[in-house]
Amino acid sequence: MLGRNPAVRRVWQHALRAAEAECTVLIAGETGTGKEICARLLHRHGVRAGKAFLPVNCAALTSTLAESQLFGHERGAFTGALGSSLGVFRAAEGGIVFLDEIGEMPLDLQPKLLRVLQQSEVTPVGSSQPVPINVQVIAATNRDLEAEVAAGRFREDLLYRLNMVELKVPPLRQRIDDVPELIEFFSARYAARYARPVWRPDPTTLRDFCEYDWPGNIRQLSHVIERSYVLESQPCLPAADSVSAIHADGSLPFFNLARLRGEAVRQALGATRGHKGRAAKLLGVHPNTLTRLLASDGEDAASGEAIADSAVAS
Repeated sequence: MLGRNPAVRRVWQHALRAAEAECTVLIAGETGTGKEICARLLHRHGVRAGKAFLPVNCAALTSTLAESQLFGHERGAFTGALGSSLGVFRAAEGGIVFLDEIGEMPLDLQPKLLRVLQQSEVTPVGSSQPVPINVQVIAATNRDLEAEVAAGRFREDLLYRLNMVELKVPPLRQRIDDVPELIEFFSARYAARYARPVWRPDPTTLRDFCEYDWPGNIRQLSHVIERSYVLESQPCLPAADSVSAIHADGSLPFFNLARLRGEAVRQALGATRGHKGRAAKLLGVHPNTLTRLLASDGEDAASGEAIADSAVAS
C-alpha cells in the first residue's frame, strides 16, 4: 500500500476503519493491483492481528472437493477420507479467511458459503452437526460481480453479504504519480535479494515508466524490475526479447525505450501500415502516449508518416 495518490490513501484509510470493525470486506480491483496486500493490511491492523490469516484461491476450488477443503470432513465421509479434517474455516478460528478471486467460486458452493456467513457455523462433510466458528471473512475479486449476478454466475444475496464494506483498489495507470516510489521500493528489495547495486532510473527511463499504461499493474512493474536484476549485467530495463513473455496478448513491450523507442515505433507503424491508433494498441500504450513519443523524438505529424511509409516499404 505504498504511494501518496489520493485514491490509494482513501483505500488505506477505509481499510483501517474496516479492520477495527471486524466486518466482512470485499476488495475489488484488477489483477496485480495488490488486493491481497490490502487484505493483509486489514489483518495486521485489526483486532485479529496475531491470529491466523488463511488465503484461499477460489479459482482453484473444484466442486467435488471444495466443500471439504473449506468446511472440513469426517472420517469416512467419502472415498479416501481416512481421517477427519478441520477445513479452512475451522483452522482459522479467531482469525481471518481470505477468499481470493471470489467471483470464481463454483455456483453450487455459494449458498453454503452464504449460510456460513449468516450463521457463523460450518457443517463438515459427512456430519449433520454444525460447528460454531469465529472468523472474519475478507474476499477479493477482479470481476464485476454485479455483472456476474446479472449473468447468473454469482448469487445476489451472497454479494450483498460480502460487500458490507467494499474497497476498490485503483489500477496503476490511475496512480502513475506513485510509480517513482514503487520503482525505488522494488529496486531496493531486489538489489538486496540478488546482492546487486540499487538501480535508479535516468530521467528518460523514468518518464517512459510513467507514460506506460501497466496492464499488469504493480505485479507487472515488480516483475520487470526483478527481471532486470536477474538477467541484465547492469541493473536496467530489460531488452524487448527478455520481457515479451510479460505481454500475454503478444503486444510489443514498451520498456527500455531510451534505446528501443525508434525501432518499436517503426515496427508498430509498419505492421499497421501507418495507423497510429492500431500501432498504439500493438505497443500496449494509449494513442496519446504514441503521439508524445513521436514528439519527444523530434517527429512532427509529417515525419511520423514518413516513418510509417519507410516501415511499410521495408
